[in-house]
Amino acid sequence: MITYICRNKDIKTGEDLPCTNTVCKTSVCPSCGQRADAGSQIYWCKSCKTPIYEEVCPICNKKGKKLATDLRPVFPEERLLLELILGTPYAFLEKSVWNGSGNHYYVDGKRIPFSVKDLKQLNIDKVREEYQKYQGKNTDRYFKEQMEIFLQANRERYEALVEEADEYIRRVAADYNFMEMFVSFSGGKDSTVVSDLVMRALGNPKVLHIFGDTTLEFPFTYEYVKRFKQEHPQTPVITACNKEKDFEELCRMIGPPSRVMRWCCTVFKTGSIQKTIKSLFRNKKEILTFYGIRRSESASRSKYDRDSDSPKITKQRIISPIIDWMDFDIWLYLLTTGIDFNRAYRLGYARVGCWCCPNNSGWSEFLSKIHMKEQSTHFREMLLEFAREIGKEDAEVYVDEGYWKARQGGNGVAYAQKSVIAFEPCATQENTYNYELQKPIETELYELFRPFGYLNYELGNERLGEVYILGKNGVPQLKLQGRIGTKKLKVTLLDQKITEDKIKCQITKYQMCMGCLACESVCRHDAISIKEDDDGNIHYQILDEKCVRCRECVSHFSAGCYMRKVLAIKRN
Repeated sequence: MITYICRNKDIKTGEDLPCTNTVCKTSVCPSCGQRADAGSQIYWCKSCKTPIYEEVCPICNKKGKKLATDLRPVFPEERLLLELILGTPYAFLEKSVWNGSGNHYYVDGKRIPFSVKDLKQLNIDKVREEYQKYQGKNTDRYFKEQMEIFLQANRERYEALVEEADEYIRRVAADYNFMEMFVSFSGGKDSTVVSDLVMRALGNPKVLHIFGDTTLEFPFTYEYVKRFKQEHPQTPVITACNKEKDFEELCRMIGPPSRVMRWCCTVFKTGSIQKTIKSLFRNKKEILTFYGIRRSESASRSKYDRDSDSPKITKQRIISPIIDWMDFDIWLYLLTTGIDFNRAYRLGYARVGCWCCPNNSGWSEFLSKIHMKEQSTHFREMLLEFAREIGKEDAEVYVDEGYWKARQGGNGVAYAQKSVIAFEPCATQENTYNYELQKPIETELYELFRPFGYLNYELGNERLGEVYILGKNGVPQLKLQGRIGTKKLKVTLLDQKITEDKIKCQITKYQMCMGCLACESVCRHDAISIKEDDDGNIHYQILDEKCVRCRECVSHFSAGCYMRKVLAIKRN
């Protein structure tokens, strides 16, 4: 059962409001209009051997006991692996097995001793060998029987969820046509549920789906997306993928992503999806996007609104129909409707995203060693190679203990040195700075100064390589001086509103840009185009007719460039 309690206070005085500590029906307090705190509790019916949403079992009318704040079913595939880890094959074959919050396992309502920390002591090859040996006789007959009881006992909860979500989706979508909306489809359980809810609520299987292929998806995800397309022939599924970048090459260049700095999301997900949205919805002012985000997934997502504008991708109005659903609810929906879903969940993965994500749990990493041996071994070798390159004395400890996940900045990474800008004030000219670039000057350097005004090549001395940046009124804002092919650049600030640190931002971009597409995603006016040619050269272009000179692309990221933020290093 989910309960909502208003904990809000008066912003000015800090005192309780009339509604403080009152129970609400939804996550929004009807009195003050602010977010109400959510609490959940799942009960266990000992008689029916099933988890129940309400404290009293609808089947036998007996009172259940408190079990966990959330639950998911343990499928036969995961159950067998659990048995092998505990050294008791088939011990739970005819028992009701569930996994609760905190990765605790429950068998017939009782928690069993299990710790992810103990997995390090196991012989992975032996466990994998035993799994293959025993899975032939691993049946799902009892599991199916238990799921039928689970669905029967929680039918009322299912109907309430669907009714509310259906009404919400239809109400929100009323002001949009089908050419102005899409489902963000990851191949995970949450987006699968949202996809089904949206198509049912709107009565149209032709709602566009965009699959963000990071190139790092589980093989099970690609298999599922393929099945989804076959089962939904009328549903257009567009794949957004950054084919210009290779994950392994980038790991060698800038280091693997960490929990602190997951550059992979920007490079392989946000940027490519933004490009796809620009292409598909070129003339649309606003797009309605259906997401499968849920507050219970993490502390950061608990702060999300059900209806909001995208902080990462422009023109998007994000709608999250299942934002208050628990895992319990997701599986109740999937099993009741009988729709297909990603096989990774049957194997025991609680969440499905990039298989090598630094945010993956120890249990997920263990599962990948069992079910994705080659990929896991190769990734570990790549991490070891990186650890040695940055000077880690005990590379194996650094990798196997997960210290690589906490890595911050670019210390030890050669590419990080591109963020260093050597400059000094000019001794003979006021508000003028001399820069020693790490990269020869090309005409594309001047592109990066368009946010400050309009490029003018006629006013300056061509022999000296002078280029002026003019304001809308034609008054010079900046003067750049640097010959093509050299590394010396002189910049004169003619408008005192332009600060020297903003100039550094653009020079940093010029030196570090590797086509991550972050800048392109930031621009709300579609004025930035970043492309990579066949030789790997990055072409950064700002369109004069679209650029409004808001300079958001200059100051959005620390020191002007997302890669500069990723590869921050100590400086003198």
